[in-house]
Amino acid sequence: MLTYLIITPEVSTVLFFILLVLFILSFLFSGSEMAFFSLTLKDMNMLKTHQQPSYKRIVSLLEKPKRLMASLLIANTFVNIGIILISNSFLDQWINSFGVVANFLVKVIIITIVLVLVAEVLPKVWATNHKIWFASTASMGVLVCDSILNKVSKRLVYVSDSIEKVFHRPTTVDDSQLDNAIDLLPDNKASSEKKQILKGIRKFSNTTVKQTMKPRLDVSGIESATSFADVLKKVKDFSYSRLPVYKSNLDEIIGILHTKDILAHLEEQEFDWHPLMRPVFYVHEQKMIEDLLQDFRNRRIHMAVVVDEFGGTSGLVTLEDIMEEIIGDIQDEFDDEQSGNKKIDEFNYIFEGRTMISDFCKLLNIPTHTFDLLRGESDSLAGLILEIAGEFPKVNAQYETNNYIFTVLEINKNRIEKVKLTIKQKAEK
Repeated sequence: MLTYLIITPEVSTVLFFILLVLFILSFLFSGSEMAFFSLTLKDMNMLKTHQQPSYKRIVSLLEKPKRLMASLLIANTFVNIGIILISNSFLDQWINSFGVVANFLVKVIIITIVLVLVAEVLPKVWATNHKIWFASTASMGVLVCDSILNKVSKRLVYVSDSIEKVFHRPTTVDDSQLDNAIDLLPDNKASSEKKQILKGIRKFSNTTVKQTMKPRLDVSGIESATSFADVLKKVKDFSYSRLPVYKSNLDEIIGILHTKDILAHLEEQEFDWHPLMRPVFYVHEQKMIEDLLQDFRNRRIHMAVVVDEFGGTSGLVTLEDIMEEIIGDIQDEFDDEQSGNKKIDEFNYIFEGRTMISDFCKLLNIPTHTFDLLRGESDSLAGLILEIAGEFPKVNAQYETNNYIFTVLEINKNRIEKVKLTIKQKAEK
């Protein structure tokens, strides 16, 4: 259609400007497709820990990845069609000395080379090497595109999902299938301990500090105004090698006291122990333990204070916590041998309310994401029950979800101390 336009200098200027804008849009959409969908779990956790508007837009857009992909593909297709039509009108003015077929072939070759190079290869190579920067820069344009094509993308995704249901053949292996495959290894190839280690290695790179840390409720520390005599008493009572030192509460941790540093001063009656404090290393809840392990190695430290998005203390994480994710629980002479968690029979268990949901799932040998839709921001079993109940429960209150029945057994002030779990599905079998 553009072929039959009379290309005046004014029209040429407008078409050239439109062509330039279309190339920029094609560059943006094509690169965004690569940048957004090459972000790893580690990248996503990093984006969630920052407050930049562009990072928030990326996280928001990727909440519906299929719709986002459909929007980018539709937009890029229309933009490329526009590039082809306008380029064809220009080339008709410049290439007219060959036959019809020769002219057509020359135009196809030229347009294809330019389109593939400028609108496909270059943006995707750039986006691959600078994916976070590219996604951040393009996020506003992609958001506008996704908003405009919202309805069309939804319909396209619906049709695609319908076709997929008809012809779907499982081609990927999820985490639970990998764990089952590890369990099926013969005993002469891998002992139960080795199988546990293999499972730990499998999930290590996808585990966050929040899933591993000791929650704030279980953190013991020393107030900075404590006398040396009381410090010695607390060190003896807690039996920890490292203790956080705080001013008024755990949100104001000012240092870490290594108990070995006070050994040389045990005979002194009055001693200013504050210079013995070591600097505090802070990490965010969403940091991956794989990265934290490297930080521990580089800094030659064994403990970090975990903070939430508001800067408050969420808990503590140690090198031992990280290693336990791979090799299982490490018991030393100071650990309590008796745990509040116990198995009554095949279908009934008793758990402490402070048990982490990830540990709870491990003990039941179920996927760690089983309660993700119910847990909200909670990490402990007590928090999960509060999310399900929607209010603070009473003793003997029961809450049923899926195939599990939770019964609150003990409450101490505002803490859920013990919970009974009944597995309904297994019981019915």
